[in-house]
Amino acid sequence: MINSSRNTISPEVSALRENVETHAPTGSPQTTGQRMKAAMQVASGNMLEMYDFMVFGYYASAIGHAFFPSSDPYAELLLSFATFGAGFLMRPLGALILGAYVDRIGRRKGLILTLSLMALGTLALTLTPSYATIGILAPLMVLAGRLLQGFSAGVELGSTSVYLAEIAKPHNKGFIVSFQSASQQVAVMGAAALGVFMASMLSPEQMVAWGWRIPLLIGCLIVPVLFFLRRNLQETEAFEKQHTPPKFREILQTVCKEWRIISTGLCMVIMTTTSFYVITAYTPSFGSSVLHLSKISSLVVTLCVGMCNFLLIPVFGALSDKVGRKKLLVSATVLAILTAYPAMLWLVTEPSFLRLLVVELWLAIIYSLYNGAAVVYLTEIVPPRIRTTGFALAYSLATCVGGFTPTLCTWLIHTTGNNAIPGAWLAVAAVFGLSASLIARPYDQAKIN
Repeated sequence: MINSSRNTISPEVSALRENVETHAPTGSPQTTGQRMKAAMQVASGNMLEMYDFMVFGYYASAIGHAFFPSSDPYAELLLSFATFGAGFLMRPLGALILGAYVDRIGRRKGLILTLSLMALGTLALTLTPSYATIGILAPLMVLAGRLLQGFSAGVELGSTSVYLAEIAKPHNKGFIVSFQSASQQVAVMGAAALGVFMASMLSPEQMVAWGWRIPLLIGCLIVPVLFFLRRNLQETEAFEKQHTPPKFREILQTVCKEWRIISTGLCMVIMTTTSFYVITAYTPSFGSSVLHLSKISSLVVTLCVGMCNFLLIPVFGALSDKVGRKKLLVSATVLAILTAYPAMLWLVTEPSFLRLLVVELWLAIIYSLYNGAAVVYLTEIVPPRIRTTGFALAYSLATCVGGFTPTLCTWLIHTTGNNAIPGAWLAVAAVFGLSASLIARPYDQAKIN
């Protein structure tokens, strides 16, 4: 429980702080090599967070059958995607509570806390027996695991992005912060590659029965390594220079006062989250269930998308350092508005592996162009004193919209009969992104002096 007073904390939290502080080096990395090492240490935990989310999306059909059995495959898939999306509803709460906590105790300790919570949520999903074994408790336990993951993820991206922004230099901030998004693409590639391997080794019946648990178990096994990496991080110099970290009441007051900035960030991130989930988590189900391509083909496309994003996001992040964030944001959103639906329409008129690959790679280029500038820009437009809370709240509120993309697209296709409708949904999200990009401005430090 978080109190307004900095000194009144629970014994459990106090113990956690003592354990963490014992091994907490101080000072900010100074050399380029040290900053790059710290960036990779931070991004590694962010990779696990996205890996867990991707695995759930990739195996939504099998998970739906295990925990939401129905005579209607559409109902199983929809319930599974709804549970996938439910995790996003906890993100704003996690952003507010954990974000305020991180703004008080430090970036490094917050990164360790979010990793621990994410690991617990993943373990719950991995070990929960099926509906056939324990009945209604099964979907309830899965839902609880997803809610815990969402609570943790609500501040994970914010903590990671803010840490990277605070250790970077002004001339390479876009490049350094891009490690946050690039690490997510490693998760996309890893989960997709594992899916291709498992699909070639296991029968569909084995995948539904127990195979989908293997990727989740692997995620649990790498947690100790990631915990060790984060445990050796240094605190950022920017946070250490705060002689009086903000109290919870001050953070809430600032969030309310700066609601326009938070709303602008929310609209900006809607484009990021929607496009990301269209081209990653939703692609395997879209390719197999809607386009009737093989599961392996859909996963191979997702693997290629992850590789494309991994290579391009840092490039566009560095480009944003040279030409400015706004030019990239406007260019990407305009391209999405003009081409997303026509490209998807071209795909569904004659579905094939090659067409799916071309369309998804084109959308991946647009996403990378936008995201390379958007994430770092969000760290620049929120008030520095509540940087983690402001970033995390804007991002998590946006994921409540974009995170339900697989669910919404599944429902829209079923309702309208238009298989190209995901492209229209992406274009709508791009309109939000364009509007926010045009009005967003870096936060004026003088406003809080």
